[in-house]
Amino acid sequence: MNPRERFVRGWEEGFAPTPARLLSVAGGGYRGLLGAREWLYGHGVLKSRALPCRVVSIGNMTVGGTGKTPAVEVAVQTLAELGHRPAVVSRGYGRSTRGVQIVADAATIHLDPEEAGDEPFLLARRLPGVPVLVGSNRHDAARLAIEKFGVTAIVLDDGFQHRTLTKDLEIVMARAQRPWGNGRLLPAGPLREPLTSLARADLIVVTGQPGADAREVLETAGAYAPRVPVLSGVITPSECWEAGRMRSLRLAELDGKRVVAFAGIASPAAFAETLKATGALVEALLEFADHHWYSADDVERLDARAGELGVDALITTEKDWVRLRRLRLPRRPLYVLSIRLALQSGEPAWRQAFHRACP
Repeated sequence: MNPRERFVRGWEEGFAPTPARLLSVAGGGYRGLLGAREWLYGHGVLKSRALPCRVVSIGNMTVGGTGKTPAVEVAVQTLAELGHRPAVVSRGYGRSTRGVQIVADAATIHLDPEEAGDEPFLLARRLPGVPVLVGSNRHDAARLAIEKFGVTAIVLDDGFQHRTLTKDLEIVMARAQRPWGNGRLLPAGPLREPLTSLARADLIVVTGQPGADAREVLETAGAYAPRVPVLSGVITPSECWEAGRMRSLRLAELDGKRVVAFAGIASPAAFAETLKATGALVEALLEFADHHWYSADDVERLDARAGELGVDALITTEKDWVRLRRLRLPRRPLYVLSIRLALQSGEPAWRQAFHRACP
């Protein structure tokens, strides 16, 4: 097990006593900074700024995959159904550009994944006609979207910890399995804020496989945010294609296929579970760091592993495809799987919250 895997496992299951003590000391400093920020906002020293449009935030409590990106898509679609002209504003993690940038307007995608960040580029690709902007200053990015495109609603991607903007609707995503990891704050655990912060949410959406047990999230919400509705959603495959020929595959064609899966996302294991739901036989799962940019050597190693196992194909996520699409493809077929968020329970509460906050 490499150092990264040991660290992630520690976040999930807990560290050995010595590193746990060291990380807890660092976590105490982080907790102090969060407490100071909360006090400053609570006493009006720091203030959130309002925009002349509705603002919906999609975020989470932890480092790791909770389904934020597909939730942004659903939020945009819901706002469009209400008659809004929505735009997406993201920080653009890992991008090569600086300042506020327009990733896409109503007609064209203007930036590559390297310039925009993988998730904003993916959102621009999945939401044609919807402006997507990136900027560490979300206020400036949102103002540009309003002035240039006349949008009437902003969806903040990964916005829960972003307090500088006044929000009309705060949605927190949480995974059903080990939602808070070992329950500790960064860096001793995956929590970005104390669980008491859940009280700021308007909706909590639990994601997982069909039938996943959401009791831990429900219990935590009952303790810290008893008035916040808890909804459940499933991450399901939406489409698949073969990258070499850009040929669409019916999801049923994955049933029984032997594949080597790989992913550089927050939770590669969740991707493997989603694959198994299609009937695909996952012979190996190769994990890379979240937001990993692939090299030609990576593709060669993946191809070699697929050859050793004699599988039918390699398969990866759409988010990973964004980060390797310019490389020479492997000799074996490479399949790309797209996912979507489907609300399993609480859809009326979702729509009611949007109707109330964004009429």
